[in-house]
Amino acid sequence: MGDRSDDKPTGSEVEAKAGQTVVEKFEDPGLPPHRPRLADTNPRAAKRAERQVVVLFLISVLGTLLFFFAYFGVHLDQSIGALRLQNMLLGLGTAFAMLGIGTGIVHWAKSLMPDHEVTEERHELRTEADRRDAMEIVDTIAEESGIKRRPLIRNTLIGAIALAPLPAIVMFRDLDLTPDVNDLRHTMWKEGTRLVKDPTGTPIKASDVTIGSAFHVIPDGLNELEEGKLNEKAKAVVLLMRLNPDELHPSAGRENWGYNGIVAYSKICTHVGCPVALYEQQTHHLLCPCHQSTFDLTQECKVIFGPANRPLPQLPITIDSEGYLVAQSDFHEPVGPSYWERG
Repeated sequence: MGDRSDDKPTGSEVEAKAGQTVVEKFEDPGLPPHRPRLADTNPRAAKRAERQVVVLFLISVLGTLLFFFAYFGVHLDQSIGALRLQNMLLGLGTAFAMLGIGTGIVHWAKSLMPDHEVTEERHELRTEADRRDAMEIVDTIAEESGIKRRPLIRNTLIGAIALAPLPAIVMFRDLDLTPDVNDLRHTMWKEGTRLVKDPTGTPIKASDVTIGSAFHVIPDGLNELEEGKLNEKAKAVVLLMRLNPDELHPSAGRENWGYNGIVAYSKICTHVGCPVALYEQQTHHLLCPCHQSTFDLTQECKVIFGPANRPLPQLPITIDSEGYLVAQSDFHEPVGPSYWERG
């Protein structure tokens, strides 16, 4: 068959090399027609959108102020209620501070900044030209965003951004005010301190602890503290359980750390300090609900699963002359998760 000079390609033709023609398979459809928003054609709608953005930035400012009120204004009196109130206000303040800035900027971009779609050909990088282009882009953004023409939005945005990082700065600053880590090596337990139920403070007799039972225990006198009660409880709280003595396998030197199958271990997980509050009496396993670290009670709370890398510290216990369970001493190692000076 001969060549047909009247045939035309369906796509556009591009000269590639001498005597050759490359046919593009897809034509550029171009950009869709721009659909103006209400704020583009109605000055009242634009003003209303501007006020909405300002309100969102002011919400961010109020959220930051709420954080500072909760941090400095809520008095912690060692009660759970005050601690919960402060934590709730801190969370709400941080949320509103971040949410106000984020939603304000998004609403500003969607309702007031130009939304025309543009295309631009790629070109080789040239240092001087790039710098000029970058400056032009910055000037264009400033002009299209209207930040120069809308000083109220600009000023509230600056205020919100200036205040938002302050809560983080305050909290990081307080990290330097932590007490001496040696305080973590000691708790309220000492020789002769009675084991009492948490939170009632009722002393526990050995006869009250049956096989398979578990008690949440604090040292006697903890409830009477007027200052530092929560901190002391966080270190001293223990779990008390009773097993058949034949199921326990104490190591050398720990044979008398329990009483007739009754043993006590720190309730604070050695991973990140969560409370180990679940006891499975059939398998004699203690479970931390945070990250599923599992400890075997029959093997001195050895870690058998999960991220914890140390057993739970054991509290040596015995009974006094009246049959009440008492501590023989403090823990022989620091409770809780690792820290640099633990040693």
